[in-house]
Amino acid sequence: MTTAPSWPIATEQVARLERLITRHEVLVNAKTVTWRRLGQGEPLILIHGGHGSWLHWVRNLEYLARYHEVWVPDLPGYGDSDSPDDWGLDSLVDATCNSLDVLLGPQTPVRLIGFSFGGLVAATLATRRSAVIQLALLGPGGHGGIRRPRGELQTWNGLSPDSQAWLNAMKHNLRMHMLHEASSIGDLALQVHGQSCLNARFYSKKISRAGGLGQVLDAYSGPVLLVWGEHDVTADPTTIGTQLTDRQPQRESVVIQGAGHWVQFEMADRINALIHQWMK
Repeated sequence: MTTAPSWPIATEQVARLERLITRHEVLVNAKTVTWRRLGQGEPLILIHGGHGSWLHWVRNLEYLARYHEVWVPDLPGYGDSDSPDDWGLDSLVDATCNSLDVLLGPQTPVRLIGFSFGGLVAATLATRRSAVIQLALLGPGGHGGIRRPRGELQTWNGLSPDSQAWLNAMKHNLRMHMLHEASSIGDLALQVHGQSCLNARFYSKKISRAGGLGQVLDAYSGPVLLVWGEHDVTADPTTIGTQLTDRQPQRESVVIQGAGHWVQFEMADRINALIHQWMK
């Protein structure tokens, strides 16, 4: 099992979740996939993004756990899960799916929500597991469309996590890529992003930008909700949303005003309510 490097910012929000969740470690082909569980009810699976971890859902878990048994993995090569032997998408999805089947059984109906790179992971998993009854993708990767970069990201490799230079890089990168409003970048965002970056070993960028999401969704017959923040730098939400829902009555696209890429964090109340209403 991987142990995350220390990170100097610690918030009560994360400490509270750590007290509430139950942790499960599943061995798949001699590699551990770590899951967290919270709540009771029909299973809901949340898949984090690249350079992420289960904490990408820090502002959503407790709300969704009022209505569902929520399961959140650290994907292979992220967080507390072991690194995979094969660094491709298929291997990552297979390990995630196999570990989920160990926890719930392969025939247990589940709902899937994926964020960013995790959207492509969730969509691919939905085509390989027959009992996925609903699929929601937030700012999904793999769409193959245009991006709208806000600025260059700053490198943080080689910087000490307790240095001001590291903190400045984290703040800058959150503003450039993840969050639209500077006011959204507080200690909680910095803790989640910093800890997740430190322990991300799977390189997702090339996979996310290679396209293929449309073809994957065509292989899934269930209802799909697509959500983007208005200012998501990874896509043009209106254009790609129209393309992915065109002549597809089972698919719905929603743009959340005022939000950036990490939409479920920046507009947590709106996303929580939207997801809850859609899953009824």
